[in-house]
Amino acid sequence: MITIQIETHYADAPVDSARLKILVRTICKRFGVSRAVVGIGVVDDAEMRQLNKQFLDRSENTDCLSFELSDETGPDESRVFDLVVNGELAIREAVRRGHDGQAELALYVAHGLLHQVGFDDATSEQADRMHRMEDEILRDLGYGSVYNADAPAQ
Repeated sequence: MITIQIETHYADAPVDSARLKILVRTICKRFGVSRAVVGIGVVDDAEMRQLNKQFLDRSENTDCLSFELSDETGPDESRVFDLVVNGELAIREAVRRGHDGQAELALYVAHGLLHQVGFDDATSEQADRMHRMEDEILRDLGYGSVYNADAPAQ
C-alpha cells in the first residue's frame, strides 16, 4: 500500500493532488516499491532556500529536496520518503519554458522520487538517464516531455 500526503505551504502552487498521487504510485510500482509512505511538501523560494541550507548546507534555491526516512529497507519493510518541491520556482520555470505549471511541479516530484528509487544525476550520463526516465513517465501520464520539452513524442 502506498500512502501519499501532500501539504501545500505556497498557495499559488499549481497542485493537482489527484494527479500527483497517480504519479507517485506509478513510480513506486514501476520500481518495485509496494509499501511506502510518501510525504510531499510544496513550498516557496524562501522556505526552499532555508531547507536547503538546513539539510544540505547550501545557500541557493533549488527545485526539489528528497529524503529517505525509512528505519529498515528490507523487501517487506515499508519505505518512507519525504519530498519537498518548490511551487514558486515551478510557476516561473513553466512560464519560461512554455508549458503547464502542473507539469513542471510533477517533474520535480518525479525527480525527487527517482532519486529515492536508485537514480542519480551526479554525472552527465546519470543525469541523461534520469531525465529520460522522468520524461518517459511524465509522457505516459499525459504531462508530455517536460524536462526535454523539445524531444519528439514517442
